[in-house]
Amino acid sequence: MMNLLSNLICTAILSTTPVDNGTAPKTLTFDASAYVTINNQIRVAVEKTALEPVVVLLRDKNNRVMFQQFVGKKEQKYAVKLNVAELPDGKYELEVKSKEGSIVKEVNLGSEPIEAPTRLVVMN
Repeated sequence: MMNLLSNLICTAILSTTPVDNGTAPKTLTFDASAYVTINNQIRVAVEKTALEPVVVLLRDKNNRVMFQQFVGKKEQKYAVKLNVAELPDGKYELEVKSKEGSIVKEVNLGSEPIEAPTRLVVMN
């Protein structure tokens, strides 16, 4: 007997290339990391080396803001766990930005049926 479980699969494609609008410096005064936890959360961490404010944004494919958090200029470290279990499947964009540039990460959320392991034991 096959038992199919529905499980939320989250993958994050991380890229730390600053978005250059022609005025952005080669290096940013902040760094950001993100990963997906087993509890259907995206953990985002920001560490700054200068007194510049940054904004953390999560947008859907229609560019609607699903999450927005301002990190003040005096706050050097910021971390948050975003619960994405209730979001519909699709592509999302996670952006951490300041006036000097952005770090953009793509997040793909999808439900995929996972086959439960089955074991057959025969006794004679």
